[in-house]
Amino acid sequence: MKNSGNGSSRMKILLTGGAGFIGAHLCKALLDAGNEVTVFDNLSAGKKENVDARAKLVIGDICKKEEIFAAAKGHYVIFHFAAEPSVLKSFTDPAATQRINVQGTQNTLDAAAKAGAKKFVFASTSAVYGEAKTIPTPESAPTLPISNYGASKLAGEKLGMLYAKEQGMDFLTIRYANIYGPLSNHGVMFDFYCKLKKNASALEILGDGKQAKSYLFISDAIDATLAAFSAAKSGFDVYNIGSSSQTDVDAIAKILCKELHLSSKLSHTGGKRGWEGDVPLMLLSQEKLCKSGWKEKVGMEEGIRQYVKWLSAQKI
Repeated sequence: MKNSGNGSSRMKILLTGGAGFIGAHLCKALLDAGNEVTVFDNLSAGKKENVDARAKLVIGDICKKEEIFAAAKGHYVIFHFAAEPSVLKSFTDPAATQRINVQGTQNTLDAAAKAGAKKFVFASTSAVYGEAKTIPTPESAPTLPISNYGASKLAGEKLGMLYAKEQGMDFLTIRYANIYGPLSNHGVMFDFYCKLKKNASALEILGDGKQAKSYLFISDAIDATLAAFSAAKSGFDVYNIGSSSQTDVDAIAKILCKELHLSSKLSHTGGKRGWEGDVPLMLLSQEKLCKSGWKEKVGMEEGIRQYVKWLSAQKI
């Protein structure tokens, strides 16, 4: 990771959403690298027990300016991972998605600028590309989201671009593909696991099962995030983070059934989309990321095996 500029590699970092899935894993990695980390989370989705004991936990809401302003004071780097991540909810409650993902990001950027932070890392998404015409999709591809969620994240990126220009703040956008693994309580694998626990004989799959996307195990995603942070250029920069190949939904279901020693009958609701705003085909280009020296280590079967092992221990 880049030097903080004060003669020490140790950085004082504020991590919003640090009690959530990706945030909690990132928190541990940042601490392991010798940094001082303050986690800022309202615990609406995250859990206290996810937060590494070495971190300072501040319970607060990015939508309340006075709370995020107070938390940001004295921090050199802001990792902004607090968000409303549901594509489905972005259609049923678009106002909440806008409030959290756009206004919350605006508040966090304002707090970072007021605190004199020099670096800002924003957790974005592959959903900003929408149904990309170029597969694998490079960072330079057009951003044409087809969901309110994707649009809200793109708005956050544009705000960051403005702050990089006007405030002299380095702003790094991380566009994540589907990330999975321990601590995750959402997504297709979690959904399938819960369905199979209720009924081991049959599994209903939303859509036609042919939706093929990029899935990356959490440890690889965290390594990639830190590699992008170290390699990012000054000003505004963006990195894709995803796997090198696509996996379709039917294949995920079959791997899960194999790991659970089940012979479940698969059925489909039909249609190319699993839900409104679903992007049926997605694969992000790794070319820029791999130039940083990062390499993917965990394959799908091994990743799902580790995730199932963790899920089985949770008494879900």
